[in-house]
Amino acid sequence: PRGMVATRRLASFAARRAFASVPGRVPGPGTPPPPGGFKQPPVPESLQGVQRIIAVASGKGGVGKSTTAVNLACATARALNLRVGLLDADVFGPSVPILMNLAEAGMPAIDERKRMLPLENYGVKCMSMGFLIPEERAAVWRGPMVMGALGKMVRDTAWAPLDVLFVDMPPGTGDAQISISQQIPLTGAVIVSTPQEIALADVRRGVNMYTKVAAPILGFVENMAHFVDADGRKVYVFGEGGVRRTAEEHGVELLGEVPLDPLIGTSSDAGRPVAVSSPDGDAGRLYEAMARRLIEKTAPFPEPS
Repeated sequence: PRGMVATRRLASFAARRAFASVPGRVPGPGTPPPPGGFKQPPVPESLQGVQRIIAVASGKGGVGKSTTAVNLACATARALNLRVGLLDADVFGPSVPILMNLAEAGMPAIDERKRMLPLENYGVKCMSMGFLIPEERAAVWRGPMVMGALGKMVRDTAWAPLDVLFVDMPPGTGDAQISISQQIPLTGAVIVSTPQEIALADVRRGVNMYTKVAAPILGFVENMAHFVDADGRKVYVFGEGGVRRTAEEHGVELLGEVPLDPLIGTSSDAGRPVAVSSPDGDAGRLYEAMARRLIEKTAPFPEPS
């Protein structure tokens, strides 16, 4: 009986937190949340005038999520000529300052309304915890402090007007992801993974979480999909087609398969994303195609009544 009571309590808790697994296909863009389910928050005042908010997420670290977020943002600004923002929500491991060549740009300025002004490069407005604390200093914070920092970057930053705000999410499916979903109405989420099974297991958990918080899965990106050798042959270092199969299982679009290209790594380290430094290369064109597809399949938030 005790075991049965504990099991019922655990099931009840999981249901309240909306993390019970749901089999089958995930809802696509524009699908309303189920009755009684999670309802997205209203657009906060600081984001009035932001037309779309797209989370770029991953179930685990080290799969190239931040590189993907930066290149999607840069491709959207450069090729589509849209007004773009990039929020680095990874408080413990902010990557945007280096990837966007803003590590030496200093602290954000403050306007007359006491709001932080995003730092800008390559036509993208950026905000990151990396702008607010020294690079060598670790953010040794508990959950409430992390939530407060994320809230400050959302509420106390002059974001608008923007056609799209990309949010570089921290890896995983924990408090930070839930907090952002409670503070920001997401147009949808892009999930990044490498092809091997150990990464795909976390993808499935990520799909479940974003479905539960009523954020449509806009698509998957398979990163480090293959390496092209000197003879032009594709070498599948981490396995072949894992993300494609997972996308088919869940009824989610595969936005693209990004190769394991040394140019992506070297340009990222130099603060020159390939979407900017080599837009006509294979990787640059792929990021542009994915950015176009995301804008095509999403719509601006409705005007407030």
